[in-house]
Amino acid sequence: MYELLIIAAFATFAVYNLTVHDDEIASASRKIGDRIGRLWDIAHRSMKENRMLRAEKALITILKIDERNAAAYNRLGILYAKQKEYRDAIDCFEIASSLEATPSSLHNLGLIYYETENYDKAAIAFEQAIKLEDKLAARHVAYAKVQEKLGNHKLMVQELEIASEIEPSREIYELLKKAYQHEGMSESADLVESKIKKISKQTKRPKKVLRPSQRVVI
Repeated sequence: MYELLIIAAFATFAVYNLTVHDDEIASASRKIGDRIGRLWDIAHRSMKENRMLRAEKALITILKIDERNAAAYNRLGILYAKQKEYRDAIDCFEIASSLEATPSSLHNLGLIYYETENYDKAAIAFEQAIKLEDKLAARHVAYAKVQEKLGNHKLMVQELEIASEIEPSREIYELLKKAYQHEGMSESADLVESKIKKISKQTKRPKKVLRPSQRVVI
């Protein structure tokens, strides 16, 4: 039951997984020029429309123009991962990370390793991503999940505690509470439960009706 709960909660944080930041794409576009920019637009639009073959062709064309374009490899890895072609996805993310180790490319690599049950490599990838960017709760949640798979429950708890400090949300507190309960830390679990109840009360409060401003806008 605990396993099912933590997997479900872990899925909540998949919003960040398999992404390329807009600034990475913009940087890649500026390096080559308009043609790469147009190809990026085609790839982005095609993936949104679920036209994967068209998106793949655009990304491969980018790589023919610029074979060291890490962002294109990262996006191509995302495309393959969405189609569950995990071996190809891993290849792309590994190349992207070797060319330009960004937090997102390493995080994506960790997620694919996790999906293919290669937990040791997933842990290494998440560790590297956290070293580059440690202020994102989803990274610590992902790393905690891998440690749970590896049987390192104390480290799992530590990472969830860090995540809750970064993002004190109900979802993360629920994960942390279950982790405390699993480790027999009932007092800590009760403390987290009180925080969850406090958040629940705050969300149930009716919103105040704001009066129109009396200031004259010039």
